Amino acid sequence: MTKNKIQFTVIENGNSQLIETYPSSHPNLMFLLRDNLGLDGFGECGGVGRCATCVINTTGITGNSTIKERNEPTTLSKMGYEEESTRLSCQLYITSDLDGAIITILEL
Repeated sequence: MTKNKIQFTVIENGNSQLIETYPSSHPNLMFLLRDNLGLDGFGECGGVGRCATCVINTTGITGNSTIKERNEPTTLSKMGYEEESTRLSCQLYITSDLDGAIITILEL
């Protein structure tokens, strides 16, 4: 069985980096970003969608990953984020829905 490669671009502090990974390589996007980019203070709550320390802006995400579920809508609303493209990276799984996307890490 061949794994399907997923590629997407991450922009942090104006610098862009191409990330290559595979489905389910990490529990969620927050862990992948933290592991690959060494982001201090990113994802303080450990991925339960409550702290909003892993906020990103997304372009090009498809499929079921466009649906905000669990704690995400409430947490984003409390923090004043209303745009559809603003997400919590801990609520996005590593699937082909991310292939070709642009992920911008927002400043906290």
